[in-house]
Amino acid sequence: MKYSIIQTAVLLILRLVLGYHFLYEGIDKLLNETWTSAPFLLQANWIYTDFFHSLANNQTYLRITDLLNIWGQILIGISLIIGLYSKVAAYFGAFLLFMYYITVPPFLNNQMLIDKNVIEFLCFLVIAIFPTSQIFGIDFLLKKTK
Repeated sequence: MKYSIIQTAVLLILRLVLGYHFLYEGIDKLLNETWTSAPFLLQANWIYTDFFHSLANNQTYLRITDLLNIWGQILIGISLIIGLYSKVAAYFGAFLLFMYYITVPPFLNNQMLIDKNVIEFLCFLVIAIFPTSQIFGIDFLLKKTK
């Protein structure tokens, strides 16, 4: 797919911003020794509530959930920033945000239907559907060496 210069620039900036945000969030959680996803999981109040509560109440499952969340965010962030497998990373980022949304949907707390998770979810889909790592990133370099 061929994009104009301005389309490429906007998509690239969007990819880098999403990557930076996820990398920052993952490192912030990694460096905070007291961080855990338990309080968030215990707020679950829509579908799969029992599942999310069981994750929070079992120390082994909770530790696995925390590690997957932290390292998922870090790896997705790095992937988007360097442009390596960014399409796959974007789909994983969208999935992670979808999980956040269904765990505690804002509309059940008298908030808006659309929150920051939905907006970022849609941005991840844009990056997955209109990948720029084939134009600027390690994916581009790998493609050239084949």
